[in-house]
Amino acid sequence: MENKKNLILVDSRALPSVFSKVLDVKKTMSMNSKITVTEATAAAGISRSAFYKYKDFVFPFKDMKGIITLAFELEDIAGILSEILRILAKANCNILTINQNIPINGLANITISIQNESDNFEVERFLKRFEKIEGIKRMHILAKD
Repeated sequence: MENKKNLILVDSRALPSVFSKVLDVKKTMSMNSKITVTEATAAAGISRSAFYKYKDFVFPFKDMKGIITLAFELEDIAGILSEILRILAKANCNILTINQNIPINGLANITISIQNESDNFEVERFLKRFEKIEGIKRMHILAKD
């Protein structure tokens, strides 16, 4: 038998309920470190053996919508990146990656990938907030889903 992973995406409504219950147990245990496997499986309505049988094979799907990758060219001035991060935090953006290069000739290139799943998130209006930061030489969207 081949030991290669073969992943598939299936709507949970087409599967036996045990798979959703395994996810419930995993979520319960991640949110409450004091709960035991016995307590979590009992609350979900499955046996411990069913949980252990499937726990390493069942994972929730996270839809990666709302991902935007921004590129900045910044003057080498203390606090500019902090100001950018403050704006991202106020807009409830989840920062996925930050890549900052060493400043050359007084300019640093920074790429930040963010995610905002809000239905009323207006990208163009949001980006105008960065125009107020002194020291941003250039900014543009590299990628957007």
